[in-house]
Amino acid sequence: MFAAEKGLKGDPRRQPISPAIRVVPDFPRPGLMFRDITTLLLDHKAFKDTVDIFVARYRDMDISVVSGLEARGFTFGPAIALAMATKFVPLCKPRKLPAIVCYGFTDYSLSPTLGTTTSSAVSISVTFEGL
Repeated sequence: MFAAEKGLKGDPRRQPISPAIRVVPDFPRPGLMFRDITTLLLDHKAFKDTVDIFVARYRDMDISVVSGLEARGFTFGPAIALAMATKFVPLCKPRKLPAIVCYGFTDYSLSPTLGTTTSSAVSISVTFEGL
C-alpha cells in the first residue's frame, strides 16, 4: 500500500531487498518463518536501499527521534536516524540497561523472547517524581 502511495511500487531499489533476506522455515519453532537479515547486511546496496526507502517514507513527517527495538531495530534504526539527521533511542528487553528505565508494554506474542520493552531514561526526556 505504501509503495503505491509514494510511487515506490516500480522503484528498482525494492527488487534486490527480498531476495537478500534469507528465510529459515520452522525457526525458532514449527510454523514460523524466520527472516534472517544478516544476509541483507552482507549486500551493501540492498542494505542502503532498505534504509533509503524507510527514509523516503518518513522524510516529510517532522520526526525528531527514531527508536529501534532490539535486535533488528538496532541495525536499521541508527542508520535511518543518521540519514534523517535526528536522534536514535534503543528499546530493549527488561534488565538489559544499567540506567533508570522507562517501561513500555507491547504484545510481541510471535517473538519467543520479547514481551516488554525498556529505554534508558537518559535517552529520552522523562520526568520521574521523587528522584
